[in-house]
Formats: sequence, structure tokens, C-alpha cells
Amino acid sequence: MYDSDLEILLVEDNPNDAELTIRALKKKNLANKIIHLKNGAEALDFIFCEGNYKSRNINNKPKAILLDLKMPKVNGIEVLKKIKTDNRTKTIPVIILTSSAEDPDVKTCYELGVNSYIVKPVGFDNFSKAVADLGMYWLLLNKPL
Repeated sequence: MYDSDLEILLVEDNPNDAELTIRALKKKNLANKIIHLKNGAEALDFIFCEGNYKSRNINNKPKAILLDLKMPKVNGIEVLKKIKTDNRTKTIPVIILTSSAEDPDVKTCYELGVNSYIVKPVGFDNFSKAVADLGMYWLLLNKPL
């Protein structure tokens, strides 16, 4: 499933948030093909076909990347910077889905080229609705390059 079947790459270190995100997307039948990675270093290896993912084809890009900011090893801002400065990956939509509403984070992400910045809503129902709405937009309504 690492190639042409990939729809969403979820980069999230919190297992509860990852499970809620996957459940919300699948409940609305928006993404049957999700790859969940637990840190920024693993995400960079996957996206750029390095390390454990060196046999993956870089041209088989996800339709969207849901990216947390506060992660171990490599944080989300560094992952975003690498994605948006590489010609092979800069057109992949990146949506920050994080608990950080700090102005410097928001400003930095938009300066780096993030496509959307969403602060994780509190409560299961609000969180599920927000994820389903963003899945609907990025997978069904958005016209990718």
C-alpha cells in the first residue's frame, strides 16, 4: 500500500489522536488508505524514500499530509520546511493538525507554505467533525496539481 494506493499520510505521535483521526476519516468513507507514521524522522524517510522506505517510488505522492507539530526526533515545522522546499514534493497539500495555537507556529507554518493550519478541537465530536470536514475538502473537493 505504500505506492499508488496512498491517500493520506498521517504524521502524529499521539496514539489517541491518530486513532481518532483515522476513525473519523474512515467513518465518513473519505480515506481507506491511510499511512500513520509516529515521528518526523520516519515521515521524512517515507516522503523522500530513504531508510526503510528506499524502495518506495517518490512519484507516488499522498493526496494530503496531516502533520502534527510537536513530535519527537524531527518536529513538524522541520518536516514542513523540507517538503515545501523540495521540487519533488512541494505541491503535496500539507495540513497542520496540532494542539498548538501559538502565533509564532501559525505564522512560521504559513511562511513555509502550509496549505492549512487547524488547531485540534477539544472533545471527541468536535474533533471528529473537524477531521471529517478537512478530509472531505482535501480528498473530494480540492483539485490537486
